[in-house]
Amino acid sequence: MRPLDDEAWDAWSPHELGQRLREATLPWYVAGGWALDVWHGKQTREHEDLEFVVLRNDADHFRTILHELDFFTVRNGTITYLPPSANLPSDVWQLWGGDMRQGRWRVDMMIEPGTPDRWIYKRDRKIQMARRDAVHVSKTGLPYLAPVNVMLFKAKHCRQKDQTDFEFCRTKFLHEEKEQLMTWLNELHPGHEWIEQLQIG
Repeated sequence: MRPLDDEAWDAWSPHELGQRLREATLPWYVAGGWALDVWHGKQTREHEDLEFVVLRNDADHFRTILHELDFFTVRNGTITYLPPSANLPSDVWQLWGGDMRQGRWRVDMMIEPGTPDRWIYKRDRKIQMARRDAVHVSKTGLPYLAPVNVMLFKAKHCRQKDQTDFEFCRTKFLHEEKEQLMTWLNELHPGHEWIEQLQIG
């Protein structure tokens, strides 16, 4: 099966995904910019896609629930169809879910190397914490990655949208959240411009 065009995104909202995953029995959460907007309680900007995260051993569980979609591996810039009967390759960390009848990508399923009780940052596995601290739940029951953890991911590339997200978050972060993000940035991205901005307040 041929993949859709890279730009053919018409992603579900977190609420639409949550409705489809309401019967899921394994951990998952919304990530990226949408996680921040779930936290804010409103949409603050446009989003190109919808990222949600599952544990590697649970990917098939979610592929089965989202059977209306066809999934494709995303690896080194190459998008390849993954039949429902095929196992997730060990070197794949990202799957795009396509609504092939409508010709639109709906979700970006990311793979996390943690455990049901432990969240692990996939770019540096020394950074770990209890899953209950890394994953919050909205008033409507949507699980989402803690904003400070989202900003750790965004710090690497620091695109314009990441800077916009940072400005929205910085004024809402508690003191301990600012301290946590500064610790991570000093360790992984010494001299990052956000460090000084977090110190200012």
